[in-house]
Amino acid sequence: MKLNLKKLEEFDLVIMLMAIALTCFGVVMVYSASSVMATKRYHDGFYFLKRQGFFAIAGFAIMLVVMHINYHTWKQLAVPALLLCMVLLGVVLIPGLGGKAGGSSRWIKLPGFNLQPSEMAKLALIMYMAYSLDKKQDKVKTLATGFIPYMIVLMFLIGLLVLQPDLGGALTLAAVAMIMLFAAGTRLTYILSMILLAMPFLMYKLSRGYHKGRIDAFLNPWSDPEGKGFQIIQSWLALGTGGVFGQGLGEGKQKLFYLPEAHTDFILSVVGEELGFLGVAVIIGMFFLLVQRAMRIAVAAPDTFGRFLALGIAVLFGIEASVNMGVVTGMLPTKGLALPFISYGGSSLLISLLAVGILLNISSGLKISSISLKEEK
Repeated sequence: MKLNLKKLEEFDLVIMLMAIALTCFGVVMVYSASSVMATKRYHDGFYFLKRQGFFAIAGFAIMLVVMHINYHTWKQLAVPALLLCMVLLGVVLIPGLGGKAGGSSRWIKLPGFNLQPSEMAKLALIMYMAYSLDKKQDKVKTLATGFIPYMIVLMFLIGLLVLQPDLGGALTLAAVAMIMLFAAGTRLTYILSMILLAMPFLMYKLSRGYHKGRIDAFLNPWSDPEGKGFQIIQSWLALGTGGVFGQGLGEGKQKLFYLPEAHTDFILSVVGEELGFLGVAVIIGMFFLLVQRAMRIAVAAPDTFGRFLALGIAVLFGIEASVNMGVVTGMLPTKGLALPFISYGGSSLLISLLAVGILLNISSGLKISSISLKEEK
């Protein structure tokens, strides 16, 4: 693959700046949220900072390379990437190879790094669907050709994720796929029918095991404040204590072994406590701007593959950020989804920045203003 170097001005600088700013802010917040815990667990308060900093630098390098690779290259890699992710999702379930945490097997243990295939699978599915929808433009409204094949692929991926178990990741994949199909022109009756067929299985899963505990904690966390409801109550305390302006960077108290997963899934709670409502509002605004610009790129893309590829990435960022914020504020049950760019985690950060690189390449050659969209001739 040849690198076609272009001037920086030809790319969407808004998306680039948002991704860089969110990532750098995430590195700072990961350190703030994890230093005390890292000192106790690893005798090194900079343990998570050093790792997240390394992932950020590697991610920026990946973004820089990918933004200069013609996005049509991903057509050739779409099917192999999807098949590879399916294999890796299966490897995760093999004892000795899959890394366990919190009762789930979601990682492949590598020297110095744990690979999370579910993060790769999200982008691989988007690439595959963009590639396939581009080929089936005239058949997308048919059941046998334009809907069922995607459901077979989706069900296989969801099945592997549920076995981990990772219901949050499975629902994210399903939501992204359905939105892409709807945007492509798939009949709404097909989509609604599939959702209705999946509801009994979803209700069954939610009524058993730790999923039931999460639902109970969501409905009434105060019924078990030291057990099932502990995490969301601590998150509320962090957000409430922060008020409008926050306690100050590094001054939060809930991260001091009160709030579980303070540097991963619930890092926004630490942001709320230390930087207040204003800090959280800025983060929400940055994600909104990132997704909005990605959607504009999807609209302005010169071909169908580029449009669906940009759309899928925009939807993925929007869903992951919205669900994480919903969980942290108690508006949704706990899902175990990271906040893109900000939560600690190498796989999530590297894949997110790779996706940004793809968006930037699609944006090259397009002229996108805040008022109008037009392709540069």
